[in-house]
Amino acid sequence: MEGPVLSIRAGSRALERIRRHGLDPADVAVIPGAAGGPKALGLHGLDLALFGEWLPRAPRERHLIGASIGAWRFAAACRRDPAPALAELARRYTEQSYPRGVSAAFVTRSVRELLAALFAGREAEVIAHPHHRLHLIAVRGRGPLTRDAGFKRLAGFGAAVVANLAGRRHLRHVLERALFHDARGLPDFLAPARTDGCVQPASGEPAVRFDAFRTHAVPLTAANLHEALAASAAIPLVIEAVPDIPGAPPGLYWDGGLIDYHLHLPYARSEGLVLYPHFTDRIVPGWLDKSLPWRRASGPWLDNVVLVSPSREYLSRLPGGKLPDRGDFKRFVADPAARMAAWRTAIGESARLGEAFLDFAARPDPALVRPL
Repeated sequence: MEGPVLSIRAGSRALERIRRHGLDPADVAVIPGAAGGPKALGLHGLDLALFGEWLPRAPRERHLIGASIGAWRFAAACRRDPAPALAELARRYTEQSYPRGVSAAFVTRSVRELLAALFAGREAEVIAHPHHRLHLIAVRGRGPLTRDAGFKRLAGFGAAVVANLAGRRHLRHVLERALFHDARGLPDFLAPARTDGCVQPASGEPAVRFDAFRTHAVPLTAANLHEALAASAAIPLVIEAVPDIPGAPPGLYWDGGLIDYHLHLPYARSEGLVLYPHFTDRIVPGWLDKSLPWRRASGPWLDNVVLVSPSREYLSRLPGGKLPDRGDFKRFVADPAARMAAWRTAIGESARLGEAFLDFAARPDPALVRPL
């Protein structure tokens, strides 16, 4: 007998809300989107169900906050018709192809072309969605990471690895967070009045802290949307850093996942629920924490989070027993058509995730929800 398609976990406050009131789209105030590259293709059907069907049943102000591919997914969801936009993103991402030994300059050009195809001429549409509030995360280099070339860059990322091993907070010496936020306002859980932590508005207002990292808050505009999207996914050594983004402090900007891989943020300061469509049933704070099993997010920040992810049983039936991932580019370098076929299979199968979520939302059974 086939097992469940979805894994659903919830913080204590979220679980109590589901027990008392079910799962109502009107309660959802925040949707995070993790970094993870091609893994997002495996969530395509879930994204379609959420943005194309379920959330529109209860229009309200919602904060979509993403890093890397999460930022791209949510920018597509902010187009006037999200379903074809998300489908176009999945198709264009799948059809990327890179020869062996490809340069960062080549990958950067491909990424820029993909983003232009999706968003050129639609900037105002994306940043002024009537209900969604789009927020994109990147990182800004400090110290040795103020250059994207040569030994200084390599030494800088080497220092980041060592600093992170000593403690995540030490990354602040080489990286800062950049939050490119909806110009209508910061997410309520990051607004200075709601935090005891680190948002540094670009206007020069007094900073506050929510974790160890200085955070530059930069309003999203038509002039910086493309640069912010490119920076948010600029994987070091794979994609070139983005320099001097309009409206942001001068400097080089890289992939937001370096600090916020799975976006462990102070969500509990929001009054509403946080619905998190995710690749996995755990939250890893930073990209450099992937290989550190003791670095798993927990605690009161997640009290109002509902984490929805593919189950292990579901994953076992996909090609290779997993979601698409960036390593597939190397595994299939001699046969990109085979990679694309495997990814298209994962995309097609993901419709089952969307169906399972809609079924759960219609008849939520708290017994199916595990603690987060």
